[in-house]
Amino acid sequence: MRSLLLSAAAIAAVLATPAAAEQGDWLVRLRGIYVAPQDESGPILPAVPTGSVTVDDAIVPELDFTYFFTNNIAAELILATSPHDITGAGAVSALGKIADTMALPPTLTFQYHFAPDAKVRPYVGGGVNWTIFYSEDSTASLDTALGGATNVSLDDSFGWAAQAGVDFDITERVFLNIDVKYIDIDTTATLTTGASVNSVEVDIDPIVVGVGVGMRF
Repeated sequence: MRSLLLSAAAIAAVLATPAAAEQGDWLVRLRGIYVAPQDESGPILPAVPTGSVTVDDAIVPELDFTYFFTNNIAAELILATSPHDITGAGAVSALGKIADTMALPPTLTFQYHFAPDAKVRPYVGGGVNWTIFYSEDSTASLDTALGGATNVSLDDSFGWAAQAGVDFDITERVFLNIDVKYIDIDTTATLTTGASVNSVEVDIDPIVVGVGVGMRF
């Protein structure tokens, strides 16, 4: 019985110990994220000045790495890639989905952690984002509307990012995480159909909500 009580006390002590991060520590998190574009589109020029586009949401995994320069100040590198359908709006809304793309938005933020020694540790951050678009494809409805096979190309984007989040201890090294980011992503989509070239400017600007688990090293 005494042995059982000592084991229970040891487990309780571990669970009570914060997974506190300090200078020199690394945190690795795996999150599931919901990417919700707050998109705003210009016209499709010159062919359809009354037409525009919208960018659909996505749910994907995300991996991030955080390094602590001091007990309070850290840097986080966020890695994920997400698929997005592009849908016609305005005069081209009847076309439905007109293209799709993959977005790779590596984001680096610098964070301030308010309570590094606590079991619940909120933080805020700000930084920069570089978004690379790849695997762009048109749909048959867009090809038909523009009169032939259309090549879709989206320019890379450089912008700013802001975040807020909180870590909740599970054990001495393992914790739960909730994180919300706003990422400034602006691009120009170029639609090339034979000798005809159209373009549309799109502010994607997603809010990214993540929930996941992390470990301190």
